[in-house]
Amino acid sequence: MRNILAVLMIIACSSFFSGRAASTDSFNSNGVKLHYIVEGQGAPVVLIHGYHSSIKMNWQAPGIVSTLSRNYQVIAIDMPGHGESDKPEADSAYGTAMVEDIVKLLDHLKIKKAHIVGYSMGGMIAMKLIAQHQDRVQSGVIGGMGWLREGSVLQNLFGRMPEREGGATPSACARSFGKLALTEAELRGIKVPVQVVVGDRDPTKRLYVTQLEQVRKDWPVIEIKDAGHLNCVVKPEFKQSLASWLAMHS
Repeated sequence: MRNILAVLMIIACSSFFSGRAASTDSFNSNGVKLHYIVEGQGAPVVLIHGYHSSIKMNWQAPGIVSTLSRNYQVIAIDMPGHGESDKPEADSAYGTAMVEDIVKLLDHLKIKKAHIVGYSMGGMIAMKLIAQHQDRVQSGVIGGMGWLREGSVLQNLFGRMPEREGGATPSACARSFGKLALTEAELRGIKVPVQVVVGDRDPTKRLYVTQLEQVRKDWPVIEIKDAGHLNCVVKPEFKQSLASWLAMHS
């Protein structure tokens, strides 16, 4: 009996100190069911995960949702082809359609503006979203990504990626990344505040961030020490950089 009471006390205390539990739901975007969670209260922050990742892998497991939800309304979405969302094979479900999925999520939740945080693939989506829908963005954080330039070799490579059989995420998703590229005019036209966070050992820094810095010298770039592309989000400094940025711009 004592053991049972002790367990119940631990559960009760854990629930109290962790705040309100995340609600989980889904909505329909052009016939594709997209799963999302909402946790916490305050200024809304939308988290967009990377390729072959999910809400759980990118944001919940490293403790980013639990950290940010102490002060913000954290909204995280499984993009099409990932996590608990539908996995359509059609090319039309990816590329710029993923940008519009975020806008539809904001509309679904009746949110006018939000902080947008994207990592890797999510960083590409976030950049395109910020460029095309600045009226819906309070600020942006681009993690593990920089500028995918319109007309670049990298943009063209995505469109020529071979078909993969049996993958968890349909190949159409990666093939669509080139559609998320920005022209220099689009990049220069962004007026909302944006911060870039990248691991100091991440190849993304050389491929995408260096050329971004040449055009947007006003955007701060935070380098996470001893971090590559995959482990950057688990570093405590990554969460700290997000929290500091949001505190400055909320």
